[in-house]
Amino acid sequence: MLDGAGLLELQKLVREVPVASHVKDYAVRLVMATHPKTDTAAAISNQYLRFGSSPRARQALILAGKVRALTQGRFNVSFDDIQSATAATLRHRLILNFEAEAEGVTTDLIIAQILKDVPGTLRRWRPDGLECVTTFDDRHPAEPG
Repeated sequence: MLDGAGLLELQKLVREVPVASHVKDYAVRLVMATHPKTDTAAAISNQYLRFGSSPRARQALILAGKVRALTQGRFNVSFDDIQSATAATLRHRLILNFEAEAEGVTTDLIIAQILKDVPGTLRRWRPDGLECVTTFDDRHPAEPG
């Protein structure tokens, strides 16, 4: 049985779990994909969402990822940890538009599609104008070359 002091210690431990910058970036990109009518929106968000999740959703995703990592005996947060927490974290933060309501589209369906659409790959442009592709997906490492 866990008492109040034990719970506070576990909360402190969870907050100390490190999160790699590419995992934080992934959580940000998932949240930003829910924002309709923006450059970062997933197509399904543009079609079916009136409002996306707030910046606090990213904080909740990271915290839930930390908890999942610890409960699985790891001291690092993975993409899978973030993905596992996404539905529970974002479900109540998404506001459907009329089209979604009329067609019976659920927030869970939207979240599932966003998880498919937002890869663990980040494309950036170097100062010399060349594209730099970095794959962070810890489930499918990048091929060399």
